[in-house]
Amino acid sequence: MLNLPIIFIMENRKCLECYEQLRGRADQKFCSDQCRSAYNNKQNGETHNMINSINRILKKNYYILSTLTSEGKITTSKTDLQKKGYRFDYFTCTSTTKASQTNYFCYDQGYREKDNNKVVLVRRNHLPAQQSVSH
Repeated sequence: MLNLPIIFIMENRKCLECYEQLRGRADQKFCSDQCRSAYNNKQNGETHNMINSINRILKKNYYILSTLTSEGKITTSKTDLQKKGYRFDYFTCTSTTKASQTNYFCYDQGYREKDNNKVVLVRRNHLPAQQSVSH
């Protein structure tokens, strides 16, 4: 029988952020809190930037509609909205009237298209209630 030394092979585990050798728990992924934060910020950065960009557009759309509504405007042109920076491809919801016309809303402020590049400004009196989840 051969007496060979027992060799423990350690996994060559490295920090996912800085690639330093890890020491400690077997399920450890990062060498420090700073590396964990930096790694997660990089992973989530693009998603957060996209969400922030869309939210900025929605807020601007809302501001434009609410400003016109507060000034007492009932109708305006799509051209005037576009000149103010309104983005027609961004809205939070739609509703259909009994006459089968579509209202496009940015939160509670909205518009309905009419003929000749005109829109009618509309406002929702209530927003859908949040549904609670019972356990």
